Amino acid sequence: MTTFNHGFTEEQVALKASALEFTKREVTPFLDQWEKDGEIPREFQKKLAHGGFLGVGVPEEVGGDGGTLIDACAMQEGFMEGGWSGGLMASAFTHGIAIPHIIQNGSAELIDTYVRPVLTGDMIGSLGITEPGTGSDVAGLTTRAVRDGDHYVINGAKTFITSSVRGDFVVTAVRTADTGAHGLSMIVVPKGTPGFTVSRKLDKMGWLASDTGELSYVDVRVPVANLVGQENHGFYYIAQNFVSERIWLALLGYGHALRCLNLSVQYCRDRETFGKPLLANQVVRAKLTEMHRQVAVARSYTLEVAKRYDAGEDVIAEACLAKQTAVDTAVWVADQAVQLHGGMGYMRESEVERHYRDVRLLPIGGGATEVLTDLAARLLGYAS
Repeated sequence: MTTFNHGFTEEQVALKASALEFTKREVTPFLDQWEKDGEIPREFQKKLAHGGFLGVGVPEEVGGDGGTLIDACAMQEGFMEGGWSGGLMASAFTHGIAIPHIIQNGSAELIDTYVRPVLTGDMIGSLGITEPGTGSDVAGLTTRAVRDGDHYVINGAKTFITSSVRGDFVVTAVRTADTGAHGLSMIVVPKGTPGFTVSRKLDKMGWLASDTGELSYVDVRVPVANLVGQENHGFYYIAQNFVSERIWLALLGYGHALRCLNLSVQYCRDRETFGKPLLANQVVRAKLTEMHRQVAVARSYTLEVAKRYDAGEDVIAEACLAKQTAVDTAVWVADQAVQLHGGMGYMRESEVERHYRDVRLLPIGGGATEVLTDLAARLLGYAS
């Protein structure tokens, strides 16, 4: 099996190995059923917490285990090499996008109420930004929160929200002023608040183990104390976490690709056609080698950007490009894996078929490739 450990310390390699071993014991026997169920069991969060995985990269002072983004990358490489689906990764680690805003800008009360229980596996949080009419246009969102005494009254809708069906709260992006990007705020909305409902659970092409919901807010009253940080600072809070999210999506991309490569190599060794293994054909070997090359390049670039991020550098443009590099690799490599598996690659019982569906979301989620390319162009000074 091909694996890449260069760029990691001994401790990070050990963390990666621990994640792989956890996968064999707690994920592999159950993943197919979770995909059919359309969600993962809540108790899985407790298993991740007990295994020491939920708090990696999260500051110790808020209940995490400390560490860097590279530490988290090492852990997640282990999960992906073990065959995690995209939906499982998204649902199990939704807190990676749900709680950073609270950690960085929220009150001690919000941290104690929501962050710490998430890190022990007792609560599930989600992030509500995308709306039916806005997509990647965060500054154009219309869900509105109006101050009424000691409460905000929220009206609007969100869609494509990961873990919102199982979730206990949604960190919701709302409009608190009519000043575009400068009029957004973040407010924590707990499940069960009157007027706040999951209007429907969405059916998707891939990421099947991830519960994805459409949310409705009708005169939802939430205490002012649930405001994250300062009013009208929400766009900045969202933007400061886009880099780590895009690096995570890049890791997901090359992780899918590496798994597809390994599955394809094994299949090509075992499958005989015209009296010889597929691997005996030069065209097959060349294809596998190109798959390997693209995975290696995507991983190296992604981890370089992650290390620069950990060092405090401004890598907004580079994170956009790392995501594109890795997800383009994922889409191409998964396609080649299906082709190499032939008819079996098109069957639901084949793992590469699942990866093929899962990777198609990656150029869309976390900022569409077209949007991020234009953002990178402006940051690099290429826009007029």
